[in-house]
Amino acid sequence: MIDRNHLEAIVREAGRIAHSRWPGAGHALESWDKTPGNPVSAADLEVDRFLKRELGRLLPSAAWLSEETADDKARTQSGLIWLVDPIDGTRDFVRGRDGWAVSVALVSAGRPLIGMLAAPARGEEWLAVAGQGATLNGAAIRASQRTEFAGARVPTYALPKDDSDLVAVEQPNSIALRIAMVAVDRADLVATLRWGYEWDIAAATLIAREAGAEVTDAFGRPLAYNKHDPRDFGVLVCSPAIHAEAVARLAERAKALR
Repeated sequence: MIDRNHLEAIVREAGRIAHSRWPGAGHALESWDKTPGNPVSAADLEVDRFLKRELGRLLPSAAWLSEETADDKARTQSGLIWLVDPIDGTRDFVRGRDGWAVSVALVSAGRPLIGMLAAPARGEEWLAVAGQGATLNGAAIRASQRTEFAGARVPTYALPKDDSDLVAVEQPNSIALRIAMVAVDRADLVATLRWGYEWDIAAATLIAREAGAEVTDAFGRPLAYNKHDPRDFGVLVCSPAIHAEAVARLAERAKALR
């Protein structure tokens, strides 16, 4: 359908553009809050413009949905759509931390076909193609295969008292990178209990699924993409053997918060 090498080059260049503006590499950066506590930077907008132009040239028939572009609901009539977060993890980005990534997914009929994350501050490129597995820097990866829920590694700064049987590990601000941690067996469980947008997770959930992880919403239901309302309540990515217990653990909290 598309030249995959060309796609990888586009996403890699988007990562390079972002990295060339990243305060962690010593660059000055203009940033502001779109809403209180929701930062955006000049780099987000620059990368968004670059990706919209180049991905549009690569596949003109595909619609577009990005965090930094106004949503055109006509996209729902398209069989193909790019779901893009130009910089996922902007909080880490503007603070000079490395927990951010460029996230790009091509979705067909509600399901991701290709997903790529470029995290140049970490020297990482994640890629998955539906039915063909997932890679990190070109090497095949396999998701966590943990069989016991207790002791599961969770990317978080602190665990709630009710989850004291779990183990906290590094938490990048990027939800995409947290999901990718399960895909490469650096974590066993990632769960959110809030409304989140498709562009945040489309690429990463394909990477995790292709690596062998279980991927659902917070209630254990399948995720779908290019919906009229491009949100889901929560995402749950984990080792397949602990998925049922994770859903049960979250059930009452998810009902109350939703």
